[in-house]
Amino acid sequence: MFRRIADKLHQAEKIVFVTGAGISQESGIPTFRGKDGLWRKYDAMKLATIDAFYENPKIVWEWYEERRKNILAAKPNPGHLAMAELEKHKPVHVLTQNIDGMHKRAGNTKVYELHGSIITIKCTVCDFKDTVMTSFSELPPVCKCGNILRPDVVWFGESLPQNVWHAAIQQASSCDIMIVVGTSLAVSPANLLPVYAQQNGAIMVEVNPEETPMSVSMDLSIRSSAAKALPELLLYFKDKL
Repeated sequence: MFRRIADKLHQAEKIVFVTGAGISQESGIPTFRGKDGLWRKYDAMKLATIDAFYENPKIVWEWYEERRKNILAAKPNPGHLAMAELEKHKPVHVLTQNIDGMHKRAGNTKVYELHGSIITIKCTVCDFKDTVMTSFSELPPVCKCGNILRPDVVWFGESLPQNVWHAAIQQASSCDIMIVVGTSLAVSPANLLPVYAQQNGAIMVEVNPEETPMSVSMDLSIRSSAAKALPELLLYFKDKL
């Protein structure tokens, strides 16, 4: 199977990865919906909505600051690095539901963060936005304009950043092969991305230790973790260079 996929990668003019929490879990970042997911420890509706934020911004920020520290201490795993290495040989675009910035840190340059980034902050009122890699001395942090800053992530009930979403649709609609990594694509509208790829006749590949609702529509499925499968796939790809 790895040889078959490697052949497809060589033939492809554009490769698109769609990634979810599974690939980041292997860097020590908890998933939200897995058996050890964050939703099991916290009430998401009390922490990840704009209403919850305005009701108690300090508690929401304390939770996000804990997550930020965990993410900033983590490192890209072999799965992330394999994707970045592949980009040195082929046009690779990464459409990710993850907010941890790992793909950019690993070296991928064409990354579309559908749900925003936890290491980026923005003002709740003015146009201020910045990337912050350190901890905040006070919570909630305050903008120079005097209003509260928030994580630049998409909360429940909010729309995806439309410029990013439209760009993701464009990449999905024009790829030759789409590799879905570490996600069951249970969240809308990200679960539409494979549909756009299939309409373009793309080869569909899934990398996930477990079967997902998307498995039946895949051409090939690798039942393994991203940190194991993607480096192995890269080796088969390089053997043909």
